[in-house]
Amino acid sequence: MTDVSTRPGTERGLAVELSDLTRVYGAVKALDGLTLHLAPGELVALLGPSGCGKTTALRILAGLDQPTSGSVSVGGKDLTRVPANKRDMGMVFQAYSLFPHMTVIDNVAFGLKLRGKDGSSRRARAGDMLDLVGLGQHADRYAHQLSGGQQQRVALARALAIEPSVLLLDEPLSALDAKVRVQLRDEIRRVQLEVGTTTLFVTHDQEEALAVADRVGVMNAGRLEQLAPPAELYSAPATKFVGEFVGLSNRLPATVQGGTASVLGRDVPALDGSTSGYALVRPEAISVVADADGGATVTAVMFLGPLSRVTCQLVDGTDVVAQLASSDALRLQPGDAVRLEVEPSPVLVVAG
Repeated sequence: MTDVSTRPGTERGLAVELSDLTRVYGAVKALDGLTLHLAPGELVALLGPSGCGKTTALRILAGLDQPTSGSVSVGGKDLTRVPANKRDMGMVFQAYSLFPHMTVIDNVAFGLKLRGKDGSSRRARAGDMLDLVGLGQHADRYAHQLSGGQQQRVALARALAIEPSVLLLDEPLSALDAKVRVQLRDEIRRVQLEVGTTTLFVTHDQEEALAVADRVGVMNAGRLEQLAPPAELYSAPATKFVGEFVGLSNRLPATVQGGTASVLGRDVPALDGSTSGYALVRPEAISVVADADGGATVTAVMFLGPLSRVTCQLVDGTDVVAQLASSDALRLQPGDAVRLEVEPSPVLVVAG
């Protein structure tokens, strides 16, 4: 993992500690012993399916919910029982929640007004934040005059205007269309790096989490399955759930012996925790070679721009998806006989 403490601006960030958090609602255990550390200035994304506990963790950090047990600290101070309005958190939700009767700059300055800042300093700070998110020229407009992406930029500027100790982002991009989502995702990362605020980002979008975070935590049933930098999470999943949830994986029969897995007749390294059963093999780790005796048949070719996905079927009926450069994939046609080969990259082999 890159040491985020060496980045410019991280001196303004504070460490966050969630320690052995549980949250029980009747018979439902939303959090089951969650422990999570965020370094000063770090952006951690919590990723997982609906109901996995990621938003509950964010709400407990914000003070909007109380843990059944466990503790929350920021900058070494115990905030577990401190009310939300005393926690100095900046929050951005899926809903923009802008005041329709206020101009953009007044929306951004609202938190400063509540903190007793004078009018001139409020306006100066709000103007700086609007410039930071690229909306300085829209200061005197109203929310209804802005696009959805612009409104979410205003919400981000408002959250940052109070100079929060921690920035909390709860599915902030899910209401936007795909192109705007990518643009604003990159903008959030740029701003976070520039400001240096410790940030917890909750999302169900894998691409979003992998693109913006220093580390990604994958949650399942209230537990943290793995916390790692994006590249490590993708290439070396620690559990079956992570391997199947993050990215696309083929499940191919495999045997493991002495740290080596045999997959499609080839020996490749096996990740720690592997056992004989099924190897989780990424589509880009599979090559497709024309071969009349290869034991596989192309069933579909899906063009995705510079890359394409090629689906093949083995003689036993197993479907295998390979991801190739389109220049190679478009030479293949459904019905072609091919041979599939696994690249020598480490794989996780799971039982059943």
